[in-house]
Amino acid sequence: MNTLQQRIRQIARERKAVILAHYYTTAEVQDVADFVGDSLALAQKAAQTDAEVIVMCGVHFMAETCKILCPEKTVLIPDPAAGCSLADSCPGEAFGRFVKEHPGYKVISYVNTSALTKAYTDVVVTSSNARQIVDSFPASEKIIFGPDRNLGSYINAVTGRNMLLWDGACHVHERFSVAEILKLKAAHPKAEVLAHPECKGAVLKMADVVGSTAKLLRYAVEGDGQEFIVATESGILHEMQKQAPGKNFIPVPPETSEGHTCACNECQYMRLNSLQKILDCLQHNAPQIDVPADVAQRAAVPIRRMLEISEKLGL
Repeated sequence: MNTLQQRIRQIARERKAVILAHYYTTAEVQDVADFVGDSLALAQKAAQTDAEVIVMCGVHFMAETCKILCPEKTVLIPDPAAGCSLADSCPGEAFGRFVKEHPGYKVISYVNTSALTKAYTDVVVTSSNARQIVDSFPASEKIIFGPDRNLGSYINAVTGRNMLLWDGACHVHERFSVAEILKLKAAHPKAEVLAHPECKGAVLKMADVVGSTAKLLRYAVEGDGQEFIVATESGILHEMQKQAPGKNFIPVPPETSEGHTCACNECQYMRLNSLQKILDCLQHNAPQIDVPADVAQRAAVPIRRMLEISEKLGL
């Protein structure tokens, strides 16, 4: 660890703080964290921690989820501007009106949503458990699924359902290039294609494995393959390389690399997390995340239902 990382670890111990980081943050942020995971794992960890302070190195909705699950704890976010294009595509007020316009539907919302959107939801899902939770409902159940149209379309395809989809998407996963994947396959004919279900259908059809970041990581590490073309946010490659140093992981670039500094696809919101900002928020006990009590109370119900179903299913 460098000096800044050592200082962060020292203050975290003094403040009885736990540092959580998503796989999509930078390598140095992941390396300073107590725990690195996908959205489901981070929510599970937040619900279980006995730390007095939670530093969420991810995006705003993840910090909100921590605060909803742990209202008595201080939840810090290194940069409050770390939003989420998918969450922004589904404003809570508009989603609430949409739900009221469709009475008789159960509402399933992706975890990549604001607290207010979750408050209009029956159960929250992540990409790790979405299919299993959808399958836990009767086949005849009318379901609204929001906000990711790509994930919803994928689940409809693999389950045979006809869920009503909110028209939202993640700006990172939307822009993966089919043409670039074809080029990479030609250059690496033995490579397997790994894709996140937030990608467009055309990309998913080219994939050998479709799954959450945690599933893709597990497959890459535990499988026999030696080379992988990875269609999800490039931050995951750091953990893949750490756990499988002898294997080759190739990021898929966006449809246009103009303005990009690497041949990969990055979330600029996740990149707002930095070591200096982590240190600053620990030292100043800010910025803190707060959720209005009435919204938090309503949003906690579908989040905890997700955690209970996931535990029951062994996810």
